[in-house]
Amino acid sequence: MPRRAITDNEIDNCFNLMVELRPHLKRSDFVATVRAMEADGFCLAFIEQEGEIVAAAGYRIYSNLFMGKHCYVDDLVTAESHRSKGFGEQMIDWLRAEAQAADCQVFHLDSGTQRDQAHKFYFAQGLTIASYHFSEALTQ
Repeated sequence: MPRRAITDNEIDNCFNLMVELRPHLKRSDFVATVRAMEADGFCLAFIEQEGEIVAAAGYRIYSNLFMGKHCYVDDLVTAESHRSKGFGEQMIDWLRAEAQAADCQVFHLDSGTQRDQAHKFYFAQGLTIASYHFSEALTQ
């Protein structure tokens, strides 16, 4: 069953899995980064099985003019060795329940265009393509 990462140890335990999705992350910064993001409403959730983190999700509940109150999933990852075992579905169901409990009007996420298997999974979970997400890398 998914649950929120509350302690620094729980957050740190999610690193090895989260880096599969976000390879640029550094372990030395991970807990501090998550703690800083929590100030903006970020939450980290995970599923643990037999002492191993097998799925994790970063999400936030907030409001904007376009969607009203909504749950946005920043990160969703299941360990490669544990895919197709129901953990991703458990996490989506849990995230939806969190969103509904918070009276959100919309549950949504973005997925990289190259993630074909993830897209199939999201469609199977009843999600649809609702918009295009445009971005531009800014140099400093």
